[in-house]
Amino acid sequence: MIEILILIFLTRYIGGIAERKGQPAGRWKLYTVLAWFGFEVAGALISYLIVQNLMMNVLFGMVAAFGGFLFVKSILEKMPDKQDDWIDQIGRDTDLPS
Repeated sequence: MIEILILIFLTRYIGGIAERKGQPAGRWKLYTVLAWFGFEVAGALISYLIVQNLMMNVLFGMVAAFGGFLFVKSILEKMPDKQDDWIDQIGRDTDLPS
């Protein structure tokens, strides 16, 4: 249950970053959820191959899941911020009457 609450909080956070970058927020929220579960399963499987202890597998899966969130966040943070086009249009020759 706590994992779902954390995931809701993190997807809202990613959605805010996506809007600031001018990207569709829903798409990046979906990427976050997919990365979360994908990294969680991969982390748990890798841990199972190494340790074969249920508690360690779950713990390593949760750490890997947070790594999936950080992966999506790093990709999104590298994108440029949304430009305000109106500020670039001020003072151009097209604004002057002919």
